[in-house]
Amino acid sequence: MELNTQIKKYRSNMNLSQEELAEKVYVTRQTISNWENSKNYPDIHSLLLLSSLFNISLDQLIKGDIDIMKEEIKEADIQRMYLYGKVLTVLMMITAITCVPLAIFLNYYGLIITAVLFIITFFFALKIEKLKKENDVQTYKEIVAFMEGKRLDEIEKHQEFGKRTYQSFFLMLGSALITFFICIGMIWLLKSFLQ
Repeated sequence: MELNTQIKKYRSNMNLSQEELAEKVYVTRQTISNWENSKNYPDIHSLLLLSSLFNISLDQLIKGDIDIMKEEIKEADIQRMYLYGKVLTVLMMITAITCVPLAIFLNYYGLIITAVLFIITFFFALKIEKLKKENDVQTYKEIVAFMEGKRLDEIEKHQEFGKRTYQSFFLMLGSALITFFICIGMIWLLKSFLQ
């Protein structure tokens, strides 16, 4: 049985509207509707609240959906991240390769074009991070880890989630700045040798 059917069944058994259930698990009515229509999955905290509210085990609540979640993790990670990783890599290479010729042949206008390419690359990297969050890639991984017997308590989950956000941002920012300064250094060196 799928999770959406389970949630709908137990909600109906308790004579709760979507809005009433939403209040009890601290989400919006639209979120409950999305869960029941299989548009997305609840996070581990919501799953724990639902299993407690419905007075059933977590295993009983999501048993049939673990395989679906594992497939979704594979698809999201392998297909989307592989594709977006390639696009981001190409953008970074174009920025790094074209910065010197643009600066040599177009002077300051070349630097402006390089800066625009750099900003587009950085913006695209931020879009990838936003896409990962919107699709709850980490949340699905945490559910699978939990069902495989790995212990995840609420504090550790929030700490790790917080660390990932800041670490990813600073790693991305650091990489972008290093690339930018290497390009500027290459431009400076080439201009000194050519003059």
